[in-house]
Amino acid sequence: MQFALPEDLVAFRDLARDFAQKHIAPFARKWDAEKWLPDETIKKMGEAGLLGVTIPEEYGGAGQGLLAMTVVVEEIARHCGATALMIAAHSGLCTNHIKLAGNDAQKRKYLPQLADAKIVGAWCLSEPHCGTDAAALTTRAEKDGNGWVINGQKMWITNGKRAGVFVVIARTSPQPGARAFSAFIVERSVKGLEVGEPEDKMGMRASDTVPLSFENVRVGEDALCGKLGDGYVDALRVLDRGRVTIASLSLGLGRGCLEEAVKYAAERKAFGKPLHANQAIQMKLADMETQVEAARILVRQAASTFDAGRGDKQAASTAKLFASEMASRVGWDSIQIHGGAGYTKDICVERLVRDNKLCEIGEGSSEVQRMLIARAEFQKRSA
Repeated sequence: MQFALPEDLVAFRDLARDFAQKHIAPFARKWDAEKWLPDETIKKMGEAGLLGVTIPEEYGGAGQGLLAMTVVVEEIARHCGATALMIAAHSGLCTNHIKLAGNDAQKRKYLPQLADAKIVGAWCLSEPHCGTDAAALTTRAEKDGNGWVINGQKMWITNGKRAGVFVVIARTSPQPGARAFSAFIVERSVKGLEVGEPEDKMGMRASDTVPLSFENVRVGEDALCGKLGDGYVDALRVLDRGRVTIASLSLGLGRGCLEEAVKYAAERKAFGKPLHANQAIQMKLADMETQVEAARILVRQAASTFDAGRGDKQAASTAKLFASEMASRVGWDSIQIHGGAGYTKDICVERLVRDNKLCEIGEGSSEVQRMLIARAEFQKRSA
């Protein structure tokens, strides 16, 4: 059992850490206030290789696995959850769906552009009246000659405002069941695609989240991503990996809250001694450190199962559940340690806490993760 990162992943970690400290940390508060992540920053991430970590080398990526992705996302999220979410949606959802289900022509066309940020990707599953209950999707794609016509609405689409390509899950059969859905690659330039205005959110404010409307959007036969009827099944495969990515995002946010608390406790004096000399503060910091380290082990364990070709869905859900709730607990404790300063936007902790709340909701809420974990455990014990 190996807990230390191999040398190549240490290099990825250091690259992402240096990038985040130089190009993200100084501006994250400004981006949060402006509710926008600059295109130039995304371009720099592409040039640095941070968006093509899991894309095969033959398509312009680094050819690494999910563990490498978690390492990069943790480092970025340490300073800005919204920037890390952009990566999670672009690389972990849209890019990964094309990599897992797309044909060679689709991979050759889109993956190199996604790797170097020539285009940004978005993944479209949720709808206005349908989030976790993906089987209730109403967006439909109907065969029309040599192509398809898509009609419907999508909601909560991360990167939707800036995306150049969308992977859209739509109903292709009126019959019930998982095989009634297929995935399509839709380019932004198509007629009939309307992109709404970004939502005004509690956290992740620099990450754009928009509604989409499809009105007689025509795409060719070559837009079908994966086999007809496999869209829902492939989406679940993407989500299994995506939950590990979101867990690493929470890990980065929680780590950020811990590190800021340690720094403040060393600098701040109360009653003639450093804040960290108070036993009550020591107890909080010890619990925070323990939770962050436990989350890191769960995240890396889950990621390693997918890299080994035996992806563990239960491990993915466990990592996401624990890491996302951990970051909230650690975040609130960090604010408490900071006292009144922690309640202001001058300290980044309040932003990290706001950013993390989405991780307890998106890509399967904490309640859904508990349901999946319990179901898997029951099946395991019954067998």
